[in-house]
Amino acid sequence: MISNLDLTIAALYILAILAIGLWVGMKGRAGANEYFLAGKSLKWPAIGLALFATNISTVHLVSLAQSGFDSGLLNGNFEWMAAFVLVGLALLFAPFYIRSGVSTLPDFLERRYDKACRDWLAGISVVSAIVVHIAFSMLAGGIVLKTLFGMNMYLSVIIISLITAVYTITGGLKAVVITESIQTVVLLAGAVIISIAAYYRMGGWNNMTAVLAAGGEMERLSMLKPHGDSSNMPWYAVFLGYPVIGIWYWCADQTIVQRLLGARSEDHARTGALFCGFLKILPVFIFVLPGLLAYTLAKSGLLDLSSITTFINGKEVVESKGIYTLMITQLLPVGLTGILVAALLSGLMSQVSGALNSISTIVTYDFYQRYHPSASDKKLVRTGRLVAGGALLVSLSLLPLLNSYESIFVGLNDIIAHIAPPITCVFVLGIFWEKASARAARYTLWAGSALGVAVFAVNKLYPFTALAQVPFMMMAFYLFCFCAVLQVLLSFRYPVRHTAESAALFWRSPLDPLRSPGWRGLANYKVLSAALLTLMIVLYIVFK
Repeated sequence: MISNLDLTIAALYILAILAIGLWVGMKGRAGANEYFLAGKSLKWPAIGLALFATNISTVHLVSLAQSGFDSGLLNGNFEWMAAFVLVGLALLFAPFYIRSGVSTLPDFLERRYDKACRDWLAGISVVSAIVVHIAFSMLAGGIVLKTLFGMNMYLSVIIISLITAVYTITGGLKAVVITESIQTVVLLAGAVIISIAAYYRMGGWNNMTAVLAAGGEMERLSMLKPHGDSSNMPWYAVFLGYPVIGIWYWCADQTIVQRLLGARSEDHARTGALFCGFLKILPVFIFVLPGLLAYTLAKSGLLDLSSITTFINGKEVVESKGIYTLMITQLLPVGLTGILVAALLSGLMSQVSGALNSISTIVTYDFYQRYHPSASDKKLVRTGRLVAGGALLVSLSLLPLLNSYESIFVGLNDIIAHIAPPITCVFVLGIFWEKASARAARYTLWAGSALGVAVFAVNKLYPFTALAQVPFMMMAFYLFCFCAVLQVLLSFRYPVRHTAESAALFWRSPLDPLRSPGWRGLANYKVLSAALLTLMIVLYIVFK
């Protein structure tokens, strides 16, 4: 339990975010373009911060610390590999999204392929936003609030989610982006505080490594594991499987990319994505490393795990889902604990607000407006608000089911690994291969999604089969290969018939993405891309 002062700080923070969100929403115009896409006025700092905030939710704060405690720095790959994908978003995808003036990614898919592809992606995007972006975030937030306050997990999540929904539904994308920018700063500040506290209590890096060395566990500092490692995530699975997951998440998922669609120009979109790429370096050191420090602190007797330890069949088991909140209560003084609670709530609120806004945008533009083309802006906005409210209720109903996963982070990525492959395939082939046809893309989306669902269901029903033992990252890669072969073969069977619009939505040469001059100086997207790629390679060499 935390002090009244900390509780007051957290409550005041929630009220401040609510007030800012409502103020922005009431200040803005009521037009549909303003509500859903912020009037396409966003600059690169807001885009980068909002991308980062939408990605980094309470799920990451809680589950990355859990993974650091359980297995070391390994799951930091999900953060660092994202930087490479964000370079791809900036160079390869963003130009087409901005130049085509699309409001949603399903809209882009229709322009490149056909309406059937648009409808399928819109449906998948809504489902994934509800499950991946909202429900899992609510679950992580509920675990935090239950541990800290002793509150009923579901009741506390409902209250926070409803507060978030109020300013999101009222203010639209601009309210979401502005509050997300504030929440990112608070979230990062909180993460840095807990990292410093754990580092200080441990007595520094050398003391941590000494504890690991004494236990023969220095491999916990390695990001890349050999074949056959008990983590079930060898280095080749990271490099083959993550791009499949990452391209869907960062380049083809409406919840994430909507911030970029609101950019005022192509350069702002590109630079915003790259700025987020640099920010993605931080989570390994401020989200994952604290979990590893908690492990060595516990080994040294400096962290009491009794409150999260249970006995199962006479064996002592640490329920590591609660390790982050345990660190907050044991490592921080009164006052700072309140700031950390505010940071955790920031992650939950920013994730939920971003996902609700993207769901309302997809349903309004990709379904409602198509069948009601003469609908007024007022009616479009009202429809979007009703949809957001409905999505929130559905997400809340999924919490008991998702809570069955032992690790939140593994559960989240396991689901993504079976959703992403066909979508990644049609986007990648669509912008790189002139002959990728609409009919082939349509069949690939249908068949790939059906196969992904079937494999996921079989693995859950029969968890001890050989298929179920395939690492989820490698499963994503295998499913992607199936989809790619299928789409190529079908594209030859059903040749492409380009429209004037679709003919402009693929790269004709590998050098085409670099032909735009961009801004001058260090802010140039080419300079930033080269710097980010170089930095990531160096980091992987150091932590290989």
